[in-house]
Formats: sequence, C-alpha cells, structure tokens
Amino acid sequence: MVSLGQVALDGTKVRANASRRKAMSYALVTEKQKVLADDVSALLADADAIDGAEDARFGKDKRGDELPPELARRESRLVKLAETRAALEADAAARARQDAEKKAREEDDDDDTALQRGEAAAKNAVVAPKAQRNFTGPDARIMKTVDGSFHYAYNAQAIVDGEHQVIVATTLTDIAVDVEQVVPLIEKLHATVGVLRQQILADAGYCLAANLDYAKTVEAASGGRTEFFIATGRVKHGERFPEVPRGWIPANAPLRERMGRKLKTKKGRAVYTRRKAIVEPLFGQLHTR
Repeated sequence: MVSLGQVALDGTKVRANASRRKAMSYALVTEKQKVLADDVSALLADADAIDGAEDARFGKDKRGDELPPELARRESRLVKLAETRAALEADAAARARQDAEKKAREEDDDDDTALQRGEAAAKNAVVAPKAQRNFTGPDARIMKTVDGSFHYAYNAQAIVDGEHQVIVATTLTDIAVDVEQVVPLIEKLHATVGVLRQQILADAGYCLAANLDYAKTVEAASGGRTEFFIATGRVKHGERFPEVPRGWIPANAPLRERMGRKLKTKKGRAVYTRRKAIVEPLFGQLHTR
C-alpha cells in the first residue's frame, strides 16, 4: 500500500483537552503568589491564636493539628503557582539559550563559545508578563486553528504516502508554525522506511532558507533519487520568476529562486498539484471521524 513515489508533509492543529479558564499569565501568577502568601500568613496567625486559647482551656496538644480547609486550599494553590512560575521561567531560559546558541553558530562561533553565550542568555532570560501556562494541559500552547479562533492545541505533523494516504512519519510539537519541522520529519521518514527515494511535497509554510539548504543536501546525498518541491509563497519585491522558465536555472541563483523556478516548470506544476490531494483529505478524515 506504500509506494514511496510521492509523499506530502503538512501539519494540523489538534485541540488540547485544556480550558482557557485554567490558564494564568506570569504577571498574574506573581501577583497571586503575593496575595495567597499574605492570606496564608494571616490564617496561620489566627490558627496560632486559636491553638493558644485551646491549649489554655483544654491543655496542650489536646486537639488535632489538621489544617483548616481554607488554609489547605491556599497552601496547595501556592505550591501549584510556584510550580507554574518555575516552569514559565524554565521555558524562557530554554528559548533564550536556543536562540543565543543558534545566533552564535550563524556567526561562525565555535561550540564552546556558542554554549557559553547560550548559558549567559539563559541566566539573563526575562519572562514576558503575558506568557501563559495552562494548569490542566501545561504542554499545550495557544494556537490559531483553521476556523480562525485561538485555542490550546498541539501542532501535529505527518508525512503521507501518495498511493493510499498511509502516514509514514509523524511528530507532535507545541510550536505553532510548521517551518521548524522539516528536518525532524524527514529524519523520522528516513528512520522509518530506511531509504529516501521520493518526491517530497510541502507547502509554503515550510519554505525557509535553512530548509531549502537541507533539501539540497539530501538531494545530493541521494544521488538525485530524492527531490523536494516546496512552495515558496508570495514573490518578494525585486524577485522575478519567469512564468514558464526556459533553459537551465542559473547556477548562482538563490535557493528560493531556484525552487520557485522549478515549481513553475511543467513537471513542477504537475508534481506539486498532487500535494493537496495526498495530505489534506487525510487530516479532514481524522478530524471528522
């Protein structure tokens, strides 16, 4: 059922089982921590006063030491708020470290320097006041779904074979955009089927210079048996892709221009037209059923 002649990759948002009412921003977490801490201090002071009065009346330690319900609730909420705040701070530090290391490597720094810059960025990371975390689905993120609304969701990615719409590779991420998923998906595909001998089709959501460079590397390594067809999106100002390219594509043409020209050839148009028919019906079936 799987021919691996053509495969298409795409992503779809999967709603998380998490309520937006059970989420809190970093700023509100910090504010609530202070309020609850004051409440707990006041309740503990009241409890001490009551204990003292009961000891004087009934004798020392003659009453159970269970927490009053309102104090137990507040203390458990304080623990949850502390965990949420720590998680938001860890997320911010991880993002700062990743961004700093990526920038360092783009500037041709060595690995040790990149790691040092990443560590420094993580230590100095500041959490955005509006950064949110959901209590019932902490791994989910607010994402825009196909109906135009925003919900807590995950971004499910799949590579689908063109013969019978069989999923041959899949990943799940909490990153809303698709552009970072090309490399993980292709590597998962390679690990699953053992070979890369396909025409790989992807929409403009995956068009990034790094992805086009990766595609070129994979194509070269496969000896031409693997070929990428990635939509380039709208033409930027100053770019000119001929409607029907003639002759060889210039060797010095940027990768995005080369891909754009390739998709406008007779072969490119015929191949890319298959993308929607391969992957989008599959997502429609999954969501409907």
